[in-house]
Amino acid sequence: MANNERERDHNKDDGFVEHLVRLNRVSKVVKGGKHASFAALVVVGDKKGHVGYGFGKSNDVTEAIRKASSRARAHLVTVPMKNDTPKIPHEIVGAYKSARVLLRPAVAGTGIKAGGAVRFICDAAGINDVVSKSLGSRNPINSVKATFDAIEHMMDAKAVAKARGKKSLAEMWG
Repeated sequence: MANNERERDHNKDDGFVEHLVRLNRVSKVVKGGKHASFAALVVVGDKKGHVGYGFGKSNDVTEAIRKASSRARAHLVTVPMKNDTPKIPHEIVGAYKSARVLLRPAVAGTGIKAGGAVRFICDAAGINDVVSKSLGSRNPINSVKATFDAIEHMMDAKAVAKARGKKSLAEMWG
């Protein structure tokens, strides 16, 4: 990688918010002793409904975080919008392996009632009113993947109306 390319990666000011969810020091025993490396889990979002996560590994902490951040930016998902703000439209449970995450919409003004990795994801996506519960495993990596499973399976009201052949939301709801 060219030197100027490395500088451009560090000086990104593209409106994305980065959250380091987990930094893990990994040690491998080899013939000459112990070999240490780092694994980073990063969540990025634009607070306008786009959020992604990435996992990076390297012998250097900053390089692991940079790799994770670039992978997160490459794999963004969109949160359903209501009045130009990201919202959780309905209660949903996301699952990945033994981790399950319950996301429930909340009344305006409630804030983010979530812990751990789910809080970082909601903040990066711009979701303001949500209640969350971690069910099963609380492993940060699996919790992030379970939360993204829930986000990817959310139904947007306009898409449901269109799929049912309705012209407007009022027609669908009567």
